[in-house]
Amino acid sequence: MPSSVDFSGRPFHFIGIGGIGMSALAYILAKRKLPVYGSDLKSSHITERLQGMGAHIFWRQDASNFELFQTALNGSSPDRGALGAVSSAVAGTVGTSVATAEAPKLNGNGSSGQAIPRLPQVVCSTAIHPENAEYRAALDLGCPIFHRSDVLAALIQDYQSIAVAGTHGKTTTSSLIGFMLMAAGLDPTIVVGGEVNAWEGNARLGEGPYLVAEADESDGSLVKLVAKIGIVTNVELDHPDHYDTLDQVIDTFKVFAQNCQTLVGCIDDQIVKDCLQPNVSYSLQQNSGADYTASGVEYGAESTKAGIWERGAFLGEMELKLLGKHNLSNALAAVAVGRLLGLEFSAIAKAIAGFEGARRRFEVRGFHNDILFVDDYAHHPSEIRVTLAAARLRIEGSEKNTKSRRVVAIFQPHRYSRTLTFLPEFAQSFGDADLVVACDIYSAGEPNLGEISGQQVADLIAKEGRKVEFGHSLESVSKFLTENLQPGDLALFLGAGNLNQIIPEVMAFYQQASRPN
Repeated sequence: MPSSVDFSGRPFHFIGIGGIGMSALAYILAKRKLPVYGSDLKSSHITERLQGMGAHIFWRQDASNFELFQTALNGSSPDRGALGAVSSAVAGTVGTSVATAEAPKLNGNGSSGQAIPRLPQVVCSTAIHPENAEYRAALDLGCPIFHRSDVLAALIQDYQSIAVAGTHGKTTTSSLIGFMLMAAGLDPTIVVGGEVNAWEGNARLGEGPYLVAEADESDGSLVKLVAKIGIVTNVELDHPDHYDTLDQVIDTFKVFAQNCQTLVGCIDDQIVKDCLQPNVSYSLQQNSGADYTASGVEYGAESTKAGIWERGAFLGEMELKLLGKHNLSNALAAVAVGRLLGLEFSAIAKAIAGFEGARRRFEVRGFHNDILFVDDYAHHPSEIRVTLAAARLRIEGSEKNTKSRRVVAIFQPHRYSRTLTFLPEFAQSFGDADLVVACDIYSAGEPNLGEISGQQVADLIAKEGRKVEFGHSLESVSKFLTENLQPGDLALFLGAGNLNQIIPEVMAFYQQASRPN
């Protein structure tokens, strides 16, 4: 773990500050009164939130974004032409006006002291290409450059940290643990890969000793994190763009496990059980020998109920609003962490009962014309299966259940590499769907080598006996949905790309259709 990330006042500059992982870190640093700059290609509610806290954001990824810092180093004001260009680039930011500032105050401590003429610490994610003009300029200037994970690793060292890893369930589990610590009055700092209404975003700065962080394995940077408590929910191959084999993924998790003071793991996952051998275990099987188990489970349409056991002793009953076996497993991880931190089970159960979930994790977006619209981030075959199973629970347990109720799965494959690698598994993942609407593949920046297409995905799903419709564009998918959804349907939008952009327009159509003439 690098020791050179400087939290003493040196500015940070994020290339791609609006990303879900980058913005969470930028938020924490800005809340800690550190000077935060960054760039992105378009505005969003996430960047607006950062601007509201004083972050300066440039709406281009260009070498000129560093002119402010070069001016400070030179000890002079930029010329009018440069000021105009910089002012335009940061249009809409708050804080000190670039057009009137002679040199930016880079100390970040809120005082009126002298500006510190230092180049910023530049933060990048794996998504930033080495030939990115802004990145190249940072290299040429000699800026210290850190991967996003380096900053997270440094933050983790500042707290008694809880890092949640796993191929699936990271966001829900980390959010649930963060919510539990909030409800218990422990005032945690939280950094997660999704947005949560309870703290109005993807990050929260608390004054307590604990930090809850989502720990991502996608690019191998998981090995940098050294936490007091580590959690591993499961281990699968999910990122064939980075890993060639499952063994490489396992090796990454092994290093993470060794770096954690205490490892909590789900032994329903055979890899976690055999290869990681967690210090504290949890399982949905009461006879598994795990430290934390569940019994008398009721998987309902509105909630999940279970009795919870700790090393053979009954702790009590627990209810959560999240549906499905996978979410009960996530909740058991939270119970294990809460007990490690000395919380009473009654406080844990009360917090879990109040957790509404993270956005884009079976997030109900609306109910119009007797159609329920749900948005979910699922993009791996395993995630699709469990999410569709939860959808089936929802409609079969509904008081309005009729034979006409359908689960309509609208699926956008994510990345060519993932789609090609798991093509047979994707085809077999839609058993709980009555109708599948398949979209073309969202590239996530990958080049299209012509090896796989959305039409091929749709054809293979159809061969598995599913009724399938293919839409070559989001516009065609939206048109199909406005013409074919029926009252009683649960429309489930699945994918990590931009599919959910069409949800508002489809809902608006059915909202209008439900109004009396």
